[in-house]
Amino acid sequence: MTNITMPAPATTLRERMIEDMKLHRLCRTTQRNYLRDVERFAIWLGRPPDTATDEDLRRYQIEQSEMGFGAPAMNTAVSALRFFYIRTLDRPDLTRKLHRVKHPRGLPTVLSRDEVGRMLNATTSIKHQAILSVAYGAGLRAGEVSRLKVRDIDSERMLLRVECGKGGRDRNAMLAQDLLVLLREWWKIGRKEGVMHPDGWLFPGMHYLKPISTRQVHRIAAEAAHAAGITKRVGPHTLRHSFATHLLEDGVDVRIIQVLLGHSQLQTTTLYTRVATKTVKAVVSPLDRLGMFPGPQGLPPG
Repeated sequence: MTNITMPAPATTLRERMIEDMKLHRLCRTTQRNYLRDVERFAIWLGRPPDTATDEDLRRYQIEQSEMGFGAPAMNTAVSALRFFYIRTLDRPDLTRKLHRVKHPRGLPTVLSRDEVGRMLNATTSIKHQAILSVAYGAGLRAGEVSRLKVRDIDSERMLLRVECGKGGRDRNAMLAQDLLVLLREWWKIGRKEGVMHPDGWLFPGMHYLKPISTRQVHRIAAEAAHAAGITKRVGPHTLRHSFATHLLEDGVDVRIIQVLLGHSQLQTTTLYTRVATKTVKAVVSPLDRLGMFPGPQGLPPG
């Protein structure tokens, strides 16, 4: 009879939480953020987090708010603590006083098509141009761009495979023909430089075994915008906003844009209807259809 050696059970709360996150297939970024937030709470608590009470969790949220933490950071902490207490400790009763914070969303910064073109042409290398072209041409987040691998390019179906996007979801993004041409050119140059490998990262960092950091992607976007003479505050997410807005202005259904962006809720995508100026201009007012004022005569200047 063959003896089967079972792996030793996790001995620490951290190890147990890591096992649970892997079991639920959370991506590495989410795992890292969850561990960070639970460790921050444990430091604040001053004792092991499995000894906390629901009142401790409530006080922690209150102090976060008083210290000026933004709603996104507070909501990420809520998600991490809920996972830890519900999944790892099986104590859902402790999370009843944890609440997500509502926050108003301002209008996103959107570039015109001309500004996008100037920005892409202002990059200092083909690698940087490819990075920003992926962000705009496929509407990817900075983290999604940095984690792309060479094998994620599906030139037969003209798709980009995005693994573990926001919320740990996988999806397919569009691959434009011009973008494919640019990526093939980057592949040739990267191979000559010895940084590109068939099973490697599409955009390697300082070492070819590690991907470019999201901080570097942000720096590339900001420098290209500055070189292009764009005075708006620009980052890689600005290109994602511009991608969605330009598609909407071209008449693409908002539900299709939702899928391309990887939004779980349509409400998030409809935000772009508020900045799609071309779409607004194309709408004919019911007053104009009355035909009561056929000409501009008599109107005040301006």
